[in-house]
Amino acid sequence: MTMSIHPVILSGGSGTRLWPLSRKYFPKQLLALNSENTLLQETLKRVSGNGYEPPVVICNNQHRFIIAEQIREIDTQVDSIILEHTGRNTAPAAAVAALVLAEQDPDAVILMLPSDHVIENRDAFLNAIEVAMSAANEGHLVTFGIEPSGPETGYGYILGGDEIHNASGCFQVRKFIEKPDLPTAQAMLADGGHAWNSGMFLFRADSYLEELKRLQPDMFDLCSKAIASSTIDMDFRRLEESTFEKCPSLSIDYAVMEHTDKAAVVPVDIGWSDLGAWSAMWEISNKDSDGNVLKGDVIVSESSGNYLQSSGPLIAALGLTDMVVVMTDDAVLVTTKDHAQNVGNIVDIMQQDNRVEHMYHTRVHRPWGWYQTLGTGEDFQVKRIFVNPGARLSLQRHKRRAEHWVVISGEAKVHCSGEDLILNANQSTYIPIGAEHRLENATDEALFLIEVQSGDYLGEDDIERLDDDYKRDQQE
Repeated sequence: MTMSIHPVILSGGSGTRLWPLSRKYFPKQLLALNSENTLLQETLKRVSGNGYEPPVVICNNQHRFIIAEQIREIDTQVDSIILEHTGRNTAPAAAVAALVLAEQDPDAVILMLPSDHVIENRDAFLNAIEVAMSAANEGHLVTFGIEPSGPETGYGYILGGDEIHNASGCFQVRKFIEKPDLPTAQAMLADGGHAWNSGMFLFRADSYLEELKRLQPDMFDLCSKAIASSTIDMDFRRLEESTFEKCPSLSIDYAVMEHTDKAAVVPVDIGWSDLGAWSAMWEISNKDSDGNVLKGDVIVSESSGNYLQSSGPLIAALGLTDMVVVMTDDAVLVTTKDHAQNVGNIVDIMQQDNRVEHMYHTRVHRPWGWYQTLGTGEDFQVKRIFVNPGARLSLQRHKRRAEHWVVISGEAKVHCSGEDLILNANQSTYIPIGAEHRLENATDEALFLIEVQSGDYLGEDDIERLDDDYKRDQQE
């Protein structure tokens, strides 16, 4: 590799088709689905080492602390974490990354990757990047086309053209094709020359910005202003919200690639999947002799071709064929594999019904640790709370609920109504309605406690933060 590449990792999706594991505030890229690392962590590790600069991560504001923690867990350095308060699709995200990196390095080459893809053959992936570099250095905007394994209707396609001079293995793009129906997909595979559109790109920052300015001048101007007015918040760079949300919500394909004469494609066979549905999870997972994927507490009999996963109670399956059953501690999905692409429709219904199961797990992550709802009833709620070593919650008060804390393990430092006390295992305290209070773990050991809330309203929005180490607003 003749020069360093700047990875840009896009982590803004919600992954609704992998509900109930993937949820709005804990989407699929933050889950460990096919290894001990999360998809985000696997993506970061894939583009680390010689030839790669520390990556830029672009993410939703609501995910920032979880993403920062996952980066810390794998001991990876990043250039920056750029926060979008409102997601505007991939073209504006690419623009802000290119603007930031072009300021640092006028010759910057960007490798733009979604954070939620699986790539099983890293060596083949890195070799494909080597191939694409020669075209990118000449000003081409290069995408990677996945060699189709079948007539997939869930992906867009790319039709390649002539090979690019001085860029062996890299071809001009003749046409981008929307997600086809089955007969069209079958015909394209029979014709040859078509590849699945992976959504991964390699280009010089200045080449992309030049084409964006020509094709989408309003988007270019708005992204430039959002960067110029951005602010630094702890380890994060916040785009100026009112300006950035005016950007057209367009993908790189729609905004630039379908209209430029600089589009190029490198066909690849890298063991790729975008994990767009539970059927894709079935395809990449280890199976038993009957073709079943079994994860968690699962018993099967007279069943074949199923994807069965439980992170909660036992699943006992009898006489099932080509089904998907995914169970968490608060929800169960049951569908056929051929309907797995439509799980987002269920999420839409939950949203219309003002439910919360599509938004949160029972375990909710916070920058100081997490809490998990164990039970609820009329006028009470029970939670398990974990506080990271050295972390503390905000100084806060509640207008409509009182709290009882019982330490299970570790040492809690409690501030309540101007008084401080230390609690150890099996000790407890009471936080009255309206009392200013704070919970802290000042030790280097984990702190676990049980919280019992009582009152006529127990919503998370009954928190008035008076001081917060993490600079969160009242809604977070």
